[in-house]
Amino acid sequence: MEALIEFGKILIPAALVLYAVYLTVRSFIIKEIELKKLEIRTRSIETILPARLQAYERMTLFLERIAPQNLLIRLNNPGFTARDFQRVLLDEIRSEYNHNVSQQVYMSEEVWNQVRNAKEDLVMVINDAASTLSAEATSIELSKKIFELIMAKQVDLIGLALSELRREIQQTF
Repeated sequence: MEALIEFGKILIPAALVLYAVYLTVRSFIIKEIELKKLEIRTRSIETILPARLQAYERMTLFLERIAPQNLLIRLNNPGFTARDFQRVLLDEIRSEYNHNVSQQVYMSEEVWNQVRNAKEDLVMVINDAASTLSAEATSIELSKKIFELIMAKQVDLIGLALSELRREIQQTF
Protein backbone atom coordinates (compact mmCIF):
# COMPACT_ATOMS: atom_id res chain seq x y z
CA MET A 1 0.00 0.00 0.00
CA GLU A 2 2.80 2.32 0.89
CA ALA A 3 4.45 1.58 -2.45
CA LEU A 4 1.25 2.55 -4.17
CA ILE A 5 1.18 5.89 -2.35
CA GLU A 6 4.84 6.54 -3.25
CA PHE A 7 4.08 5.57 -6.85
CA GLY A 8 1.09 7.98 -6.83
CA LYS A 9 3.32 10.76 -5.44
CA ILE A 10 5.58 10.37 -8.45
CA LEU A 11 2.95 9.58 -11.07
CA ILE A 12 0.47 12.41 -10.32
CA PRO A 13 3.01 15.29 -10.54
CA ALA A 14 4.56 13.69 -13.63
CA ALA A 15 1.14 13.39 -15.25
CA LEU A 16 0.38 17.04 -14.41
CA VAL A 17 3.69 18.16 -15.89
CA LEU A 18 3.11 16.03 -18.98
CA TYR A 19 -0.40 17.48 -19.36
CA ALA A 20 0.95 21.03 -19.01
CA VAL A 21 3.58 20.31 -21.66
CA TYR A 22 0.87 18.85 -23.90
CA LEU A 23 -1.28 21.98 -23.53
CA THR A 24 1.69 24.26 -24.19
CA VAL A 25 2.80 22.35 -27.30
CA ARG A 26 -0.79 22.14 -28.55
CA SER A 27 -1.25 25.89 -28.09
CA PHE A 28 2.01 26.56 -29.90
CA ILE A 29 1.05 24.29 -32.82
CA ILE A 30 -2.39 25.90 -33.12
CA LYS A 31 -0.77 29.35 -33.22
CA GLU A 32 1.68 28.20 -35.89
CA ILE A 33 -1.13 26.72 -38.00
CA GLU A 34 -3.11 29.97 -37.72
CA LEU A 35 -0.03 31.98 -38.72
CA LYS A 36 0.50 29.75 -41.75
CA LYS A 37 -3.16 30.08 -42.73
CA LEU A 38 -2.92 33.86 -42.38
CA GLU A 39 0.25 33.91 -44.47
CA ILE A 40 -1.39 31.79 -47.20
CA ARG A 41 -4.49 33.99 -47.13
CA THR A 42 -2.32 37.12 -47.42
CA ARG A 43 -0.43 35.68 -50.38
CA SER A 44 -3.68 34.66 -52.04
CA ILE A 45 -5.13 38.14 -51.54
CA GLU A 46 -1.98 39.68 -53.01
CA THR A 47 -2.42 37.47 -56.05
CA ILE A 48 -6.19 37.62 -56.47
CA LEU A 49 -6.81 41.25 -55.51
CA PRO A 50 -5.29 42.75 -58.68
CA ALA A 51 -7.18 40.23 -60.82
CA ARG A 52 -10.47 41.06 -59.09
CA LEU A 53 -9.92 44.78 -59.48
CA GLN A 54 -9.11 44.28 -63.14
CA ALA A 55 -12.29 42.21 -63.55
CA TYR A 56 -14.40 44.96 -62.01
CA GLU A 57 -12.68 47.53 -64.22
CA ARG A 58 -13.26 45.43 -67.33
CA MET A 59 -16.92 44.86 -66.52
CA THR A 60 -17.40 48.57 -65.86
CA LEU A 61 -15.80 49.31 -69.20
CA PHE A 62 -17.98 46.66 -70.87
CA LEU A 63 -21.16 48.20 -69.46
CA GLU A 64 -20.05 51.69 -70.44
CA ARG A 65 -19.17 50.55 -73.95
CA ILE A 66 -22.54 48.86 -74.51
CA ALA A 67 -24.56 51.72 -73.01
CA PRO A 68 -26.79 52.88 -75.88
CA GLN A 69 -25.60 56.48 -75.77
CA ASN A 70 -22.02 55.29 -76.26
CA LEU A 71 -22.64 52.30 -78.50
CA LEU A 72 -24.86 54.05 -81.01
CA ILE A 73 -22.60 57.08 -81.38
CA ARG A 74 -19.42 55.01 -81.63
CA LEU A 75 -20.71 52.60 -84.28
CA ASN A 76 -23.14 54.71 -86.27
CA ASN A 77 -22.42 55.06 -89.97
CA PRO A 78 -24.95 57.04 -92.01
CA GLY A 79 -24.43 54.64 -94.91
CA PHE A 80 -25.85 51.68 -92.97
CA THR A 81 -29.37 50.48 -93.34
CA ALA A 82 -31.25 49.75 -90.12
CA ARG A 83 -30.74 45.98 -90.62
CA ASP A 84 -27.00 46.42 -91.23
CA PHE A 85 -26.68 48.66 -88.20
CA GLN A 86 -28.64 46.17 -86.09
CA ARG A 87 -26.21 43.43 -87.09
CA VAL A 88 -23.20 45.67 -86.34
CA LEU A 89 -24.62 46.57 -82.91
CA LEU A 90 -25.39 42.97 -81.99
CA ASP A 91 -22.00 41.77 -83.22
CA GLU A 92 -20.26 44.45 -81.16
CA ILE A 93 -22.23 43.59 -78.01
CA ARG A 94 -21.55 39.86 -78.42
CA SER A 95 -17.88 40.49 -79.13
CA GLU A 96 -17.49 42.69 -76.05
CA TYR A 97 -19.38 40.17 -73.94
CA ASN A 98 -17.37 37.19 -75.16
CA HIS A 99 -14.16 39.11 -74.54
CA ASN A 100 -15.15 39.72 -70.90
CA VAL A 101 -17.15 36.61 -69.99
CA SER A 102 -14.27 35.08 -68.02
CA GLN A 103 -14.41 37.95 -65.52
CA GLN A 104 -17.48 36.43 -63.90
CA VAL A 105 -15.30 34.20 -61.72
CA TYR A 106 -14.12 37.26 -59.79
CA MET A 107 -17.53 38.71 -58.91
CA SER A 108 -20.63 37.60 -57.11
CA GLU A 109 -23.28 35.67 -58.99
CA GLU A 110 -25.81 38.42 -58.29
CA VAL A 111 -23.69 41.11 -59.94
CA TRP A 112 -22.79 38.86 -62.85
CA ASN A 113 -26.48 38.10 -63.43
CA GLN A 114 -27.23 41.81 -63.49
CA VAL A 115 -24.47 42.41 -66.03
CA ARG A 116 -25.77 39.59 -68.20
CA ASN A 117 -29.38 40.79 -67.85
CA ALA A 118 -28.36 44.32 -68.86
CA LYS A 119 -26.69 42.95 -71.98
CA GLU A 120 -29.68 40.75 -72.85
CA ASP A 121 -32.10 43.62 -72.28
CA LEU A 122 -30.13 45.83 -74.66
CA VAL A 123 -30.11 43.08 -77.29
CA MET A 124 -33.89 42.77 -76.94
CA VAL A 125 -34.35 46.54 -77.25
CA ILE A 126 -32.23 46.62 -80.41
CA ASN A 127 -34.17 43.72 -81.91
CA ASP A 128 -37.52 45.23 -80.93
CA ALA A 129 -36.56 48.58 -82.43
CA ALA A 130 -35.37 46.97 -85.66
CA SER A 131 -38.53 44.88 -85.97
CA THR A 132 -40.71 48.00 -85.97
CA LEU A 133 -38.82 49.65 -88.85
CA SER A 134 -39.22 49.06 -92.54
CA ALA A 135 -36.57 47.26 -94.58
CA GLU A 136 -35.31 50.51 -96.14
CA ALA A 137 -34.98 52.40 -92.82
CA THR A 138 -31.65 54.05 -92.02
CA SER A 139 -29.29 53.59 -89.12
CA ILE A 140 -30.33 57.01 -87.79
CA GLU A 141 -33.95 55.88 -87.63
CA LEU A 142 -32.90 52.73 -85.78
CA SER A 143 -30.87 54.81 -83.34
CA LYS A 144 -33.85 57.09 -82.68
CA LYS A 145 -36.12 54.11 -82.13
CA ILE A 146 -33.62 52.48 -79.73
CA PHE A 147 -33.39 55.71 -77.73
CA GLU A 148 -37.19 55.95 -77.62
CA LEU A 149 -37.49 52.41 -76.28
CA ILE A 150 -34.73 52.98 -73.74
CA MET A 151 -36.35 56.20 -72.53
CA ALA A 152 -39.71 54.43 -72.20
CA LYS A 153 -38.21 51.83 -69.85
CA GLN A 154 -38.68 52.51 -66.18
CA VAL A 155 -35.47 50.73 -65.15
CA ASP A 156 -32.05 51.31 -66.65
CA LEU A 157 -30.52 47.83 -66.30
CA ILE A 158 -27.07 48.99 -67.42
CA GLY A 159 -27.08 51.76 -64.80
CA LEU A 160 -28.35 49.32 -62.20
CA ALA A 161 -25.60 46.82 -63.05
CA LEU A 162 -22.99 49.59 -62.81
CA SER A 163 -24.35 50.60 -59.40
CA GLU A 164 -24.23 47.01 -58.17
CA LEU A 165 -20.67 46.64 -59.46
CA ARG A 166 -19.62 49.76 -57.54
CA ARG A 167 -21.44 48.59 -54.42
CA GLU A 168 -19.70 45.23 -54.52
CA ILE A 169 -16.30 46.85 -55.01
CA GLN A 170 -16.93 49.10 -52.00
CA GLN A 171 -18.01 46.16 -49.87
CA THR A 172 -15.04 44.07 -50.92
CA PHE A 173 -12.45 46.76 -50.39
